[in-house]
Amino acid sequence: MLLHTFTRRGAHALRLASLGVSLLALVVAHRAGAQDTPLLSGGVGFFTNTPGGNTSYFPIIEPLAALPVGPHLLIESRAALLETWSPNGQSGYDHSHFIGLTYLQGDYFATPHLTVVAGSYLLPFGTYNERLSPIWIGNFQDGPLIANLGLLSTGTGLGGQLRGNAISRAKYSIDYTTWFSARSNNSQFSAERSFGGRSSLYLHEQRLEVGLSYDRSLQNTQENFYGTHVWWEPKDTNFRLRSEFARGHHAQGYWIEADYRTAAYGGLNSFIGRFEPLFRMQQTFRRDTIVSDGLPLVNTQRADFGLDYNLPHNVRILTSYTRQFSSTSNENIWETGIVYCFLFPVWRGK
Repeated sequence: MLLHTFTRRGAHALRLASLGVSLLALVVAHRAGAQDTPLLSGGVGFFTNTPGGNTSYFPIIEPLAALPVGPHLLIESRAALLETWSPNGQSGYDHSHFIGLTYLQGDYFATPHLTVVAGSYLLPFGTYNERLSPIWIGNFQDGPLIANLGLLSTGTGLGGQLRGNAISRAKYSIDYTTWFSARSNNSQFSAERSFGGRSSLYLHEQRLEVGLSYDRSLQNTQENFYGTHVWWEPKDTNFRLRSEFARGHHAQGYWIEADYRTAAYGGLNSFIGRFEPLFRMQQTFRRDTIVSDGLPLVNTQRADFGLDYNLPHNVRILTSYTRQFSSTSNENIWETGIVYCFLFPVWRGK
């Protein structure tokens, strides 16, 4: 999980700046009309992580605001408020907390095929960072081992993006994203200088997406990162297959995740239909041990087995067992969690 942490003074300044931007956007959006009602969504969760018999606890709140300003501009932001209690190896727990904005960006819808993004944004390398990192979306509590590969040290960029749908046909569509990030040492919006892009082909009838990603680090030691992803959701089923492969100068790896819900026993909202078994296989491979890139320093294999339960009112219970293998040690990891997803307008539309 990628969070911007900062000092108390920096946090106070960030809260004031964010509040000012939000209030300005709310005022403008309120005058724009009911069709542009701002939305507040996000998730509230409580997680536990038990590797090797030691349990840590993580309550977290991730609010997300979407503030339309007229028909062509959208201001969006996601924050994270995380508390951590971890065993200190003696008789008690160490406590820490993080508060910060995950991103803060403005989206200008220039044409049906072009959206211009500016601000602090999630780097669109691969799919996990943008699509699956929110706690109310991901099936597993923790991300894949290669989640940070290609995202440099922060997972966010500070600059601009061009993105949209390049081609749209009855049987297929092609989307694109390209970005440039400037270097920033600001504790609130840190970023590294880089550029890159991602493009995906989506086959409508097969419900199959195949994409490629590229990231070029321009800061300090210049490096290239490559990635590919495959997502498949067969029609008229509740089966989903997601996968990614990423390669950097020092390491590479992949993950494959599958989940399924059955509607055979009274539909998805029946007692049986709410169960969602999961499986994820992942491996990382070292090319050298000079820099970790956020990956283990030895070749590692993990098999994740999960069973989620989808309660009414947007509440999910997450449970998983992981068996990890490496040359340094083998480990069992147990994880549990409960997540509530909320969504409501800031005010009632007319």
